[in-house]
Amino acid sequence: MSEVWRFAARRAAELAVTLLAASFLIFSAVYLAPGRPETFLLGGRSATPDALAAIRAHYHLDDPFPVQYWRWLTQMAHGDFGTSIQYRAPVLGLITARLPGTLMLIGMAAVLVVVLGVGSGWLSARRPGGPADSGMLVATSVAVGTPSFVAAIVLIWVFSVRLGWFPSIGSGSGFFDMAYHLALPALALSLYWIGTLARVTRAAMLAELSKDHVAVARSRGIPERTVLRRHVLRNAAPGIATMSGLTITGLVVSTVLVESAFGLGGLGAFLDTSVSVKDFPVVQAISLLIVTVFVAVNLVVDLIYPLLDPRVRLGARNSA
Repeated sequence: MSEVWRFAARRAAELAVTLLAASFLIFSAVYLAPGRPETFLLGGRSATPDALAAIRAHYHLDDPFPVQYWRWLTQMAHGDFGTSIQYRAPVLGLITARLPGTLMLIGMAAVLVVVLGVGSGWLSARRPGGPADSGMLVATSVAVGTPSFVAAIVLIWVFSVRLGWFPSIGSGSGFFDMAYHLALPALALSLYWIGTLARVTRAAMLAELSKDHVAVARSRGIPERTVLRRHVLRNAAPGIATMSGLTITGLVVSTVLVESAFGLGGLGAFLDTSVSVKDFPVVQAISLLIVTVFVAVNLVVDLIYPLLDPRVRLGARNSA
């Protein structure tokens, strides 16, 4: 087995252990939450002792904690995410109905972050201290210091209320209509991460520019654009890729606020409402899904890291 496959198998095993630990913590947190589960199931309605006993028996609430956890875990492994208390419908169906809009929102935001973040950092590092660099530093300071929900309010007021260019609510239907409706939410979601990635890209490129091999390349008359592309950006790429992976995982969490602000019916808003009404099966399923995305993105970043920087061995990267 090649080194790449051994590394992938080892990381996949670590992913499985991480997911198992996360599932235990998620189930424990909901299990230990204050309040009696049958109270939430009844929605505040009164019930006779026999009815309460029937509910506890139906949902196996009197079983020991390990038994309840094992039943929930095995059901999740077989694709059974339980039944929503609020909607009285399978959780898996409720999640898959909301997943396309959230995935498209995260995808659009990720493209904005990578293109504008890396591009701004690149332009800034080319002329340190120049007008472009100074402007970028000011812009990224504003972007990093602006919370997503504040950015959403400002964008709605400017581009929806004042200019009328974009809708302020709803996710649309069809690819192009969804892209049109999600333009402002994607921008609000990505602003903080654009500023962060731009600063990381700028710092990584400036660090590479100060190294001897760049001075040697310049002394040999190699065009500046080639020096930046081959000797600076290429060596800085691993750090930028790592930050990009962290950015995507951060976008997943930030969707809760942005989807609520724009009235989008995605997973983030669904999680927000489910927490407020104590819809535990939905909260458990979406929480585990978010953890899975975190682990999967980190795995992908670890696998592409040696491809961006051949000097890094897979084992060394893993032990770092």
